Amino acid sequence: MTITEEIWIEAEPEHVWNAWTQSDRITLWFAPAADIEPMAGGKFELYFNPASKDSMSTIGCKIVRYDEPRSFTFQWKGPDPFADTMNRQEQLTLVKVTLEPADQGTAVRLEHSGWMDTEAWKQARQWHVEAWRQMLASLKAMLESGEGAGCCP
Repeated sequence: MTITEEIWIEAEPEHVWNAWTQSDRITLWFAPAADIEPMAGGKFELYFNPASKDSMSTIGCKIVRYDEPRSFTFQWKGPDPFADTMNRQEQLTLVKVTLEPADQGTAVRLEHSGWMDTEAWKQARQWHVEAWRQMLASLKAMLESGEGAGCCP
C-alpha cells in the first residue's frame, strides 16, 4: 500500500536535495514555513498554517535516515482532517525521498509507507496520492522556472 511517485527535474541533484532539506528552500514550493534540521534525528517540521503551528503541520516529525545527497526518510503527519487517523506518534507514516542523476537532471522518487488497512486510512492515503503529485509538480516548477505553487491555504 505504499504510495510511489516519480518525477524528472531539469536541475542538478544538489539543488533538488537542498530544496528538500533546507528550511528556506522548502518554503518556496511546499509549505509557507518550515523548521528542518538536515541530519538523522533532526526536525522535519512543515507549517501549512504558520499562525497556528499546532494545526496543519508536521510538528514533532523527525528525519529517521539521512544519506546525503542520495536519500532521506522522514516521519509524516497528515492534514487536520486525517489527524485522528494518522497523527499519533506511535503510528506515523514514513516518507522516503531518493534522488538519482538522470539525463542532465535528477530523477526524484517518493515512497510514502506505513498505511493501515481501514477505511479512514484508505481515505487519507487517497488524499496523499494526489497531494504528493501536486507537491512534486510544485518542486519541479520551482526548480525549473522559479515558481513553486505550495500547498494548502
